[in-house]
Amino acid sequence: MATQASIESLINVMAALRHPETGCAWDREQDFATIAPYTVEEAYEVQDAIAQNNPAALQDELGDLLFQIVYHARLAEERGWFGFDDVAQSITAKMIRRHPHVFGDAAARDAAAQTAAWEAQKAEERAARRESGTLSGIATALPALNRAQKLTARAARVGFDWPDAETVLDKLAEETAELRAELPAANTARLQDELGDMLFVLANLARKLGLDAESCLAGANAKFTRRFGYIEARLAAQGRVPANATLEDMDQLWNEAKAKE
Repeated sequence: MATQASIESLINVMAALRHPETGCAWDREQDFATIAPYTVEEAYEVQDAIAQNNPAALQDELGDLLFQIVYHARLAEERGWFGFDDVAQSITAKMIRRHPHVFGDAAARDAAAQTAAWEAQKAEERAARRESGTLSGIATALPALNRAQKLTARAARVGFDWPDAETVLDKLAEETAELRAELPAANTARLQDELGDMLFVLANLARKLGLDAESCLAGANAKFTRRFGYIEARLAAQGRVPANATLEDMDQLWNEAKAKE
């Protein structure tokens, strides 16, 4: 089977790179901790290729991400923990277990029922791993906004939640006032604490609106980049750069960019 041969070839390449005598010096020095940042980076690059609707880039980035999985599996195999086949078999078994409506004899479910069953199955798996507490199992390494949204969503399942978005906005106003009250003292620790509260409430607001906080911020980042690029282009046409333009000049150009959108 072509797919199996391709995977085996990649696994063999990884083994050669890690060979203690003939492998790559850099690859031989790596461990889980040093490779982990590259794994996260590759996942983001996959996301970026999807956002750009670029199939060629997506194929390339998925390959890079797959290589990261093979890399970690090789590190684990060298320690006698597990290998790539164990990883593949584990996720296959998990997907079959979590989809009895597809692979088993459970009655057909709508999307909401499937989601509820999925969460119930994950709760059983957490219990089997002896992870206690409603919030257990939510990775601490997730981007902060993403983790905040997951934490509040998990808490909401047991009834700890605001009733609607309006009440979240009221809470945001309260947190804004608390941050404003800390401005005169300029205590870094207090400002950080209050700003964190505001961001946490904003993540909650995104969840209540059915939005993804990370995607919302990514969109705002893209918009800022686009509009600031317009400012630079207009200034360049005048033989100028932002450093020698006034704030009023740039603000006017910002509003032009906004109007064009």
